[in-house]
Amino acid sequence: MQFCMSLSTFGKRRRLGEIPQQGVRRRTIPTHREVSMKIRFVVAIVGLAISFAPPDFAQQKDTVDAETAQQVRALASNYDAAFNRQDAVTIAGLYAEDAVFNTPEGTFHGRQAIEELYAKHYFGEAHSKNVVTLVNEAIAAGNEVRATGTWRDTFEEPSTGTIHADGTYSWVLLREGDTWRIRESTYDITNMRH
Repeated sequence: MQFCMSLSTFGKRRRLGEIPQQGVRRRTIPTHREVSMKIRFVVAIVGLAISFAPPDFAQQKDTVDAETAQQVRALASNYDAAFNRQDAVTIAGLYAEDAVFNTPEGTFHGRQAIEELYAKHYFGEAHSKNVVTLVNEAIAAGNEVRATGTWRDTFEEPSTGTIHADGTYSWVLLREGDTWRIRESTYDITNMRH
């Protein structure tokens, strides 16, 4: 059997793409599903690579001993109690003398500046109350402890009324005698609502 095709039929089929031109490659455009699968595959491979990374690149899991963890949580509890009494002097006493406090309002250096910030801004202008500080993790880092967690607060603004806020924080703590003090504190606000 011999295959015959008229020139007009050949031309039509060639224009419709049924017969590729000599030396011309056809390109297949991947579907959304194929692209999605490739992305998922790459993400899975990257995840596996990170999980097998050396400790310098992987998340550290070295936590402090139970006694130190309890002391860090007690510090957070003492902070909350002083904050809810609007006691700027006691809060400042939880910080080291040369502490650094990084806030959305700026960076404050030293215990005296931190005390003034609490007295003026948090208790004088914003009328903060009902703060709750949760320690999610405490990790030993040399002779310091790094604590991270979440906080929430309710405060009264004269112009806007009651505002509920929450966010995250991190502390770098150092031991002064038998007491842990905050050497560096950083917080952010992740949510504010009326």
